[in-house]
Amino acid sequence: MVDYQQRIKELEDELKKTPYNKRTQHHIGLVKAKIAKLKDQDIARSSSKGKSEGYSVRKTGDGTVILIGFPSVGKSTLLNALTNAKSEVGSYDFTTLDVIPGLLEYKHAKIQVLDVPGIVHGAASGRGRGKEVLAVMRNADLVMVLVDANHPEHHNAVLKEIYDSGLRLNQQSPDVRIKKKARGGISIGTTVRLKKIDKKTIEAILREMRISNADVIIRTDIDADQLIDVIEGNKRYVPGITLITKADTVSKEEIHELKKEIMPDILISAQKSVGIEELKERIFDSLGFIRIYCKEVNKKADLDVPMILKKPVTIATMCTKLHKDFLDRFRFAKVWGNSAKFPGQIFHKTDHTLKDKDIVELHIR
Repeated sequence: MVDYQQRIKELEDELKKTPYNKRTQHHIGLVKAKIAKLKDQDIARSSSKGKSEGYSVRKTGDGTVILIGFPSVGKSTLLNALTNAKSEVGSYDFTTLDVIPGLLEYKHAKIQVLDVPGIVHGAASGRGRGKEVLAVMRNADLVMVLVDANHPEHHNAVLKEIYDSGLRLNQQSPDVRIKKKARGGISIGTTVRLKKIDKKTIEAILREMRISNADVIIRTDIDADQLIDVIEGNKRYVPGITLITKADTVSKEEIHELKKEIMPDILISAQKSVGIEELKERIFDSLGFIRIYCKEVNKKADLDVPMILKKPVTIATMCTKLHKDFLDRFRFAKVWGNSAKFPGQIFHKTDHTLKDKDIVELHIR
């Protein structure tokens, strides 16, 4: 029986020893393709043995945020500071043994925040119930990466586990189309100059991933990893926020070094409520929320409770959210706010893009 983990480790060690340059680009790309294929085979074999006990979390609210970090990084303390949850807090490892959901209400948005057990090295391959943790993470709309100010070395380790789980933080999905065909070999067309990978390597990776006949169109400058992601087609692209926790426990000089080394989005001290309000605003923005106020004909707009929608938001988005028939029955809309050229501008089409705090009056047949 093939020892997939051992073979993967051997290939990863080979990558670490191989300097990246123009001459080794092809070899490195091929090795990465072999690693990806072995990981897929390992997952398939594990799945065939039956499912392990996982975490069942029902998504609620306007969006879901997950807190990810090593044990005792301060996830439970942060959850309690952000939400109405009561997650047990302790100074020892593995305090949280199950998923603890909390609700953050901010600018009328209802945001589900999940505190999960701390991940450990090798979580993506199953250590420390890591697969269950990372499976929950794949359903999130935003990932918050927590790094203890006293353990900056954990940052890259957490990012690797997230990457290995199939999430791509703060990345756009590559614009690559692969259309398989019965014969004719591999045809590669590009609309951009490829600086990180050549066509020979692209073809080799495709063949290693068992694609021998296909038309490939590439519209963004990709590398080998991104090509493999497209071929596998099972990656999720989600926004992420990096936090330094327990910022009050280190010196100003250490904070300066942390900022240079990790480049965090926010520094917080949940116990002292430092950075919490700034974080709430960052969560709202990262989820892409905007507030739209509804106005009935011949009545004042309801400015107390807005609709919470995710960008990009059009009049069509709003119609669909309000009622399944509104889009078919749409006549026109009047819009007040930043997206309108003048107050009460009339739009007869539903493709107009709305902006935060717009007031919209729908006219429906």
